[in-house]
Formats: sequence, C-alpha cells, structure tokens
Amino acid sequence: MKKFVTLIASLCFATAGLAGSAKIADISQAELQAAIAAKSVVILDVNGTESYQAGHIPGAIDYIAHKHQLAALLPADKTALVVAYCGGPACHAYAAAADAAVKLGYTNVKHYAPGISGWKQSGAPVAQSAATNVPLSVPMKYSGALQANPGAKH
Repeated sequence: MKKFVTLIASLCFATAGLAGSAKIADISQAELQAAIAAKSVVILDVNGTESYQAGHIPGAIDYIAHKHQLAALLPADKTALVVAYCGGPACHAYAAAADAAVKLGYTNVKHYAPGISGWKQSGAPVAQSAATNVPLSVPMKYSGALQANPGAKH
C-alpha cells in the first residue's frame, strides 16, 4: 500500500510539472490574425532555429536564438499581448517562452495551440528566413522595444 501511495504522489507531482503552463490561456487563429493585423502582438516561435528558418508565422521571433535577449525584445508595456507557439497541439515547447514572458512580468501571455502545423494547414501565410536575426519591424505597436544591434556593421 505504501508503494501505491508513493506511486500516486509521484504521478501527481509529475503531472503538475508538465502542467506548469496551465495558466497560459489559448488564443484562436482568428484572434491571433486580428492581433497581427492590428500590430498589437509579439509572437514567439519555439520550434528551433532550423524550423524557424523553414517557416514561421510572419513577424514571429525565433525564441531559441534570442531567448537570452527576451527582456530587451519584448515591449515595455507589461500588458502587451505575447503569444508563444511551437509545432502543434501535442507540442509543449511553447511553455519555455510563455513562462519566460510571465517571469518577466507580462500579464497577457497566450498560447497558439495549433502551432506552425495548424497555421500552415489553414493556408495562412508563412514567412521564411535564411538568418535568425530579429526582424527589424516586428508587426506590433510596441516597435520601440526592438532595437537594431548597435554593434553590427552594415
């Protein structure tokens, strides 16, 4: 019986660990597209740089390549909409970016559950990139949050 109780307790803790981002609400594709059109969202792609280069939601930031710069890339307004996504409904990698935004104090963080696979299946436009640089004009009202690399030579 003691082993059974230990097993149940272990499963509860493991499930709680996997559900660490349960507080992150989902955003629908229609809501996300409206926010993109209104330039009122920061989108974080958590699929990895290779996948990001192959195709991402237009305006998304490659979180994996820029996670150490996230505080500088997000807008000063902590109520700004921040959306994280990864591969699809079964993917939970988005939680790393969503949790990072929450830890930085952002209060309007959402998850686009269909991920890049659902975005592509819907026929929505997909951007491709040969580099992982942060776009100079991410479609958002908070464009002051993005800065060109002052040390870069053009």
